[in-house]
Amino acid sequence: MSQKVNAAIAVIGIDIGKNSFHVVGQDHRGAIVLRPKWSLGQVEARLANLPPCLIGMEACVGAHHLSRKLQMLGHDARLMPAK
Repeated sequence: MSQKVNAAIAVIGIDIGKNSFHVVGQDHRGAIVLRPKWSLGQVEARLANLPPCLIGMEACVGAHHLSRKLQMLGHDARLMPAK
C-alpha cells in the first residue's frame, strides 16, 4: 500500500472467511480506497503499518483474537453481532 492510501484510510471493514479475509477501506468521505483479499498473516502485518483507524468486523470465533491484536496496534477494533 502506498503512503497516500495509508493516510487516507479512516474506516476498515473486514469480512472474515475460512481461509481469506476480504478488506474494504474507506476515507473520511466514504469513498473506497482499499479493497484487497488477504490471509490472516497479511491482515495483521499490513494493518500494523497503518495509522490508527476504526475497524469493524462481524463477531465470530476468530474475530475476538484478531480484535485484541488490532487494539494492541492502536486501532479501534469493534465487533458487530452476526445477523
